[in-house]
Amino acid sequence: MPDTDIQKYRDKLKCSFEQIEECFEDYTQDALRNLTNDGVEKYFAGASRVCMIGRGWEPVMIYLEEMPHIANSLGEAMLDIVSDAIWKMSRTPNGNSIPPFMQCLPEASRRLGSQEQMEHFIKIIFDFMESTTGSIHGHHTTFASPGLPELLKQTPYLLNQLSLEGLKNWVEYGGRNYNNHPERQKDYFCLQSADSKAMLQRERHGTLYMDYQRQLDMYLRSMWEDESYFVPYSLGFDDLRKPVPYYDSLGIRVPDVYDDLNGVSGLDRYRITIAHIAAHRRWSDRLVADNFSPFQRIAIEHLEDSRVELLMLKEYPGLKKHLLALHPAPIEGDCDTEKESCIRHRLAMLSRSILDENHGYTNEHILEFRECFFKAVEEDGGSTKAMVDIAITFTARTRLQSDQLPKIRFENTEVDYRDDNRHMWVFIEENDEAEDYENKQQKKSDELENEGLPPRHYPEWDYNTASFKPDWVSLYESIHPSANAADIDAILDKHQALAKLLKLILDKLKPQRFVRVRYQEEGSELDLDVAIRSLIDYKCGSQPDPRINMSHKHDGRDIAVMILLDLSASLNDVPDGSDQSILQLSQEAVSLLAWTIEQLGDKYAIAGFHSDTRHNVRYYHIKGYSEHFDDTVKGRLAAMDAGYSTRMGAAIRHAAHYLEAQQADKKLMLILTDGEPADIDVEDEKYLISDTKKAVDELSSRGMHSYCISLDRKADDYIQDIFGAGGYTIIDHVEKLPEKLPLLFAALTS
Repeated sequence: MPDTDIQKYRDKLKCSFEQIEECFEDYTQDALRNLTNDGVEKYFAGASRVCMIGRGWEPVMIYLEEMPHIANSLGEAMLDIVSDAIWKMSRTPNGNSIPPFMQCLPEASRRLGSQEQMEHFIKIIFDFMESTTGSIHGHHTTFASPGLPELLKQTPYLLNQLSLEGLKNWVEYGGRNYNNHPERQKDYFCLQSADSKAMLQRERHGTLYMDYQRQLDMYLRSMWEDESYFVPYSLGFDDLRKPVPYYDSLGIRVPDVYDDLNGVSGLDRYRITIAHIAAHRRWSDRLVADNFSPFQRIAIEHLEDSRVELLMLKEYPGLKKHLLALHPAPIEGDCDTEKESCIRHRLAMLSRSILDENHGYTNEHILEFRECFFKAVEEDGGSTKAMVDIAITFTARTRLQSDQLPKIRFENTEVDYRDDNRHMWVFIEENDEAEDYENKQQKKSDELENEGLPPRHYPEWDYNTASFKPDWVSLYESIHPSANAADIDAILDKHQALAKLLKLILDKLKPQRFVRVRYQEEGSELDLDVAIRSLIDYKCGSQPDPRINMSHKHDGRDIAVMILLDLSASLNDVPDGSDQSILQLSQEAVSLLAWTIEQLGDKYAIAGFHSDTRHNVRYYHIKGYSEHFDDTVKGRLAAMDAGYSTRMGAAIRHAAHYLEAQQADKKLMLILTDGEPADIDVEDEKYLISDTKKAVDELSSRGMHSYCISLDRKADDYIQDIFGAGGYTIIDHVEKLPEKLPLLFAALTS
């Protein structure tokens, strides 16, 4: 291009940065190739405007380099749209976000594909910027949006995962929930927080699993005669705690994407994973987890995995080459028993030796238990119980002191096509499944026997968006600590006069009326009507009905109750005119109530809760359904303590988990609280009230009833919104709570 022409275009660019000069001719030729004459005019005018913002040469260079291709692809109007956006952004405190904004534009234009979509994208960015940029009295901006630079850096990745609508929802969620927390906002838009990943997964569409969904569905049904559903999950976020396949009542969980690995295609990896899970579903039995130590459980899982794979290979031997390729081959002696725990390493060696006859291991324990394994399964495939016996012996024989070390060797031990074996275990402390497992012949405790268990995650209702925040609350449960049971006996002695009155009421509530149970082959007396009819049939030559007896049974109560206690710090307050705190009065009332229900013989449990932000909701088991009102339970009641806040919705959802598992005609949750739902990380007063109302509605939809006893004199402002017109009682004189609570329960269940 002649120098005169270059100078003509250079005069159009009102910018004097030296860095532009050596590449200017290339930029100009690129513009001439991709733009019309009018477009070239807009191009240099836009670049001049970007130069005028005073942010240095870098934004100008990016504009000159990238905009001809964007304008050629989406239309030359993009030249003005982008320059206007950059100019507006420069008028805010967010000037540091201009370079990442311009750097994300090429990928955004490629993914979105139209000027209209790009305008929507820029609007999303600016709406977020305006909502998260600080201001004083709504007039003068004072600090930049904390999350905007991180959002712009992640935009190319996000647009490869989400639709534009999904991006809008994801961005709005982060801006809405972290507007007052700059560091948390940064973590969200860096894709570092759990909420960010959960929301991204919820908005994500179009995974590789979906490309193979029909084939995999047919594979499961035709090859394994299994009608289960698939539920995909994402592998793309958490490298530290990578999720693994599993199955539960909702379906088989598989990754939404699988890459080729060790010569095995992604589709074949899906088939191997599904085959392994289907084999478990066909051949594995369930076990009570409480009967085994953690080391024993992991050994049982490894051996049961190997057993079902051996049975799987008998039906489909062609799968073995894929199993060998995907199963790790731990190197004998690699694990340093002085510095790390080698339990997983030993079990992976045993598993590999079972699968691969050419394993090459010389460890005497590996060889011995490999032989035991094949003896157990060679005849009829063995059983889960046989694997239990081998695993317990293996654990005892090979256990080392170093197995207790916190550093565990994971290298070359993870078999990623295997599920996490949660289907194998029933936890007695959860009660629900344990009763089914034992064929309901013996009632089990519903309580967790030890601390340090992982949290339960519950959603929370956001009334602003009329949607749930997924896995928003972390709830930790444990047995309540104990104190002196004699303190509760002293309370019962103190209220002996009230106990006598209650006993008269309870005698009327107890089942008194007998009802007949007819058509019994064996019974306490003859049912004359049926007997005469049978005699007539006999005389007429017909087959007589042998069920000519009847018996009697009480027409009894069938009620299950969950008593949920608010243990927040406000219980330490002492009401006017009283010499006892609300906590002490509540303790007396609950003790009398427990005594009352015990006399009636109803099934009941007692639990307490408090919270310290959504990350730490504490749920304490005080009495389980299978426990009696004995010294153990009295000791926990005596130790009742108060602290922190009242995040009620999560506690109600967790308590419902145990109440719903009970077999009863009527299920009642009785909630005792002294204030409205609140927590220190929530500023909006309506937020937790609306979430608690949603939790109460969920109870009702599942056939359970709720009733609230409030000790808050100001409860009229909110309690009806939560529990409805007939779902609560407000006790203004707290000192009368020990007297009123048992009477109220008697009235509710009469």
